[in-house]
Amino acid sequence: MRSLYVRILLWCLLTLLLSLAAFFPITTSVSRRAVAHGGLIADIHAWQAEEAAAVYASGGAQALSAYMARLHRFVREDDYLTDAQGRDLLTGEDRSALLTLSPSASGVAQQVNGRLVMVTASTNGRYRMIVVAPPPIGIQSLFPYFFLILLAVALVCWLLALNIATPLRDLAKTVDRFGRGELDVRLKSRRRDEIGELSRSFDAMAERIGTLLTAERRLLQDVSHELRSPLARLSLAAELIETAGDRHIAVARLKKEIERLTSLVATLVEVTRAEVDPSAGRLEPLVLGDLLRDIVDDCRLEADGRRCSIGVKGDLALEFHGDRELLRRAMENVVRNAIRHTPEGTAVEVNIENTRQAARICVRDAGPGVPDELLQKIFQPFFRADDSRDSSTGGVGLGLAIAYRAVSIHHGHLWAENGSPGLQVWIELPLAS
Repeated sequence: MRSLYVRILLWCLLTLLLSLAAFFPITTSVSRRAVAHGGLIADIHAWQAEEAAAVYASGGAQALSAYMARLHRFVREDDYLTDAQGRDLLTGEDRSALLTLSPSASGVAQQVNGRLVMVTASTNGRYRMIVVAPPPIGIQSLFPYFFLILLAVALVCWLLALNIATPLRDLAKTVDRFGRGELDVRLKSRRRDEIGELSRSFDAMAERIGTLLTAERRLLQDVSHELRSPLARLSLAAELIETAGDRHIAVARLKKEIERLTSLVATLVEVTRAEVDPSAGRLEPLVLGDLLRDIVDDCRLEADGRRCSIGVKGDLALEFHGDRELLRRAMENVVRNAIRHTPEGTAVEVNIENTRQAARICVRDAGPGVPDELLQKIFQPFFRADDSRDSSTGGVGLGLAIAYRAVSIHHGHLWAENGSPGLQVWIELPLAS
């Protein structure tokens, strides 16, 4: 039997049937003990026998009749007080046949034709109290209640099986759809039990796999698109070596194109790794001011070459947790991008602000800025605001893309605004709690 739903339902029903099978003999045993000698009902009948004998001895048949009338107002049974031979003291009828059902008059009940007959002798042995009554607990009378209980428990078992099997079936269907290429399918379960944890684990795995496959496809597309120009220039440089009069110049041109191609491939690998493997980095406590001062010192030579000033100001003591190398590359890309686009003789400002929940870093240049409709696109891989720029003038367009993904991995935000003049790039990182 392969269906978990059917197995759960059958096991629950089997447990119920076994419980009912055990309940029947227990109920029968309890019923018999209730009317047996020494049981509660037997004790009550013995008390009634003593009371009836005392009433008859003191008041005769008339007093006994009144006592029996009062007794039958509260109990639904037939009671007869006889002498030792079985003659009814009220009507004079012979009831000795009933005495033979319990000859010892010990109060032990006998069942005859679906009714209980109990004979109890008085203490002095002169009288017999005969009680004919329905069984106190009849198994047949309990069958309707057992049936209702069976239906109620069967409904609960069905709901239980449905509650367990249905999400597992949905999980199986979702896994099958994901395996067929629907990478955006998710379970989005809100359950708090193990099935919910399994569903959320699948969603996390699917998100991870989807990101990996998407990044791989994007990398292949980016590589195929961006390698065309360098390869074409390499082919041209190779031809020039055979025909050029000065081969040293041709070889130098060939080496330069090889270096550019190597740099492009390394950058592509870096941006892909930052996107698909955020857990590979090691988080550590960092002081934001120290990290930015190191970056600015490394970029100062490039800024001096353009006669630009650069410095860091603001709240330099802010602390947060992050991957030092990944964040260093991200911030360095933003700072170098600002140095590259600011006019010669101007300044690049790096300012740190504390918003209590996050640290905000603003890198501002004095350049022409970016059209407003392109502010969001500058963080896309290989995007260049100026189509006339190529890798020899403005890079391959991956610096800000790497920075954007690195900041996103740290649960931060990266955006750009026009500062009139210049461009302001904001980096927001959550502070350490």
